[in-house]
Amino acid sequence: MSTLPVLFVSHGAPTFALEPGLAGPLLAALGRNLPEPEAVLVVSPHWMTQGDVMVTGTAQPETIHDFGGFARQLYELEYPAPGHPQLAARTVELLRQAGWQAGLDRQRGLDHGAWVPLLHLLPKAKVPVFQVSLPYPLRPQDAFRFGQALAPLREEGVLLVCSGSLTHNLHEWRRRPDSEAAYVKAFATWVREALAAGDTRRLVDYVHLAPEAERAHPTDEHFLPLLVALGARRADDALQVLDGGIVHGVLAMDSYLFGQACAAA
Repeated sequence: MSTLPVLFVSHGAPTFALEPGLAGPLLAALGRNLPEPEAVLVVSPHWMTQGDVMVTGTAQPETIHDFGGFARQLYELEYPAPGHPQLAARTVELLRQAGWQAGLDRQRGLDHGAWVPLLHLLPKAKVPVFQVSLPYPLRPQDAFRFGQALAPLREEGVLLVCSGSLTHNLHEWRRRPDSEAAYVKAFATWVREALAAGDTRRLVDYVHLAPEAERAHPTDEHFLPLLVALGARRADDALQVLDGGIVHGVLAMDSYLFGQACAAA
């Protein structure tokens, strides 16, 4: 079995499920070019746990609508993918081997950080999906180490989807600015250049080095999945940019694939 790639995907706001913009079609095209995985493991900032890292072990995870105040249609959406208890248990094993305390959660479903981007990437919901929680609190350098612990799953038929947002200032998003904020473009460009250069050190220290980092991420949980993806990246992985543009003035929707989508791509 070939090594599956790692995907960092910007899921933006829950409305991305209904408003695909530029990013949705790019994810859909990528999904058609991916070799079919045994399962998808999603890292989402909408599930963080103190103490043990938890992995969903249910055979049929429910679709969690973990947001409020949006259009009724969003709450009617379902993503009925099966789970994969065996690979969930394998993930717990790998995490423990890497020094993380970890266990199975046999009840939790898929939060919107998982199912919203998967609606575009794998719309048929046939591939099994499970999630792993992010430890809380989590330093950027430890997010990278967390990705290293998950990396062996790539050799075992698992597509790692690290779901976050390239920028995530909810206060400014709620104000619905009329035009694109200049700092969003500057921050997104800085990230893209650092990724292209393979400069992991800069990205791990983004808070001090990136332009307007604290404005782009007043809290860092939506940036951490990118660092998890970097931890799971191999030195020879090619970088593919999915330029999702900027929506609502302040949400950069770029996604990044590390590794080959398919031999014909």
